Amino acid sequence: MKQDGGTEAAKRKAGRVAADRVTDGTVVGLGTGSTAAHAIRALGEAVDAGLDVEGIPTSYQSRRLAREAGIPLTTLEEATPDVAIDGADEVAGFDLVKGGGAAHAREKYVDAAAAELLVVADPSKLADRLSHPVPVEVLPDAAPVVAERLRALGGDPDLRAAERKDGPVVTDNGNLVLDCAFGPIDDPAALAGDLSAVPGAVEHGLFVGLADAVFVGRDDGVEVHEAERSEASE
Repeated sequence: MKQDGGTEAAKRKAGRVAADRVTDGTVVGLGTGSTAAHAIRALGEAVDAGLDVEGIPTSYQSRRLAREAGIPLTTLEEATPDVAIDGADEVAGFDLVKGGGAAHAREKYVDAAAAELLVVADPSKLADRLSHPVPVEVLPDAAPVVAERLRALGGDPDLRAAERKDGPVVTDNGNLVLDCAFGPIDDPAALAGDLSAVPGAVEHGLFVGLADAVFVGRDDGVEVHEAERSEASE
């Protein structure tokens, strides 16, 4: 979908309202993508105003933006994130497809390590059921074998090509990405398990059961959806 001023305004609202949830002394996972970027910039403004936080970036892109914004950085070796703020390519309820920026492997382990995951989106990302092609990061030598396994699971994998240069996209981890169309996904959790079991697949873009809140920017403000968590899952 082509971005316009309204879409960018919605992203900005969602990112800023999510960033307002971050409190003093917090370690924040910094997601990748255009909507998460608005949250990072808002956090940078808060840090400039005196907020004491540290960020754990999920990509070269988010690391560079956080440094430009003046956010002190740390790593998962040194700290556990209290909260992560991340975007999504598609949101159905609290299940996500991520990986449009080819950063979903690091995004997933930072988001999963966080005590709370806040998802920021504009209305174009909302769906009743996930159907967006699922990015699968693969070891380069394993790409043909992984593609065959994905076809056996009912998918249609396509090696992601780089823009403005010849050849495929290469992730920050030095791997390739297969965008795999499955059509409407009736059982995201089951498919996520199947994809995780494929040898040679580093990580896939289905984020199931991780989101705690979804912030949707709209013309008249930000709509916030909170996941219900049982005491046993907290």
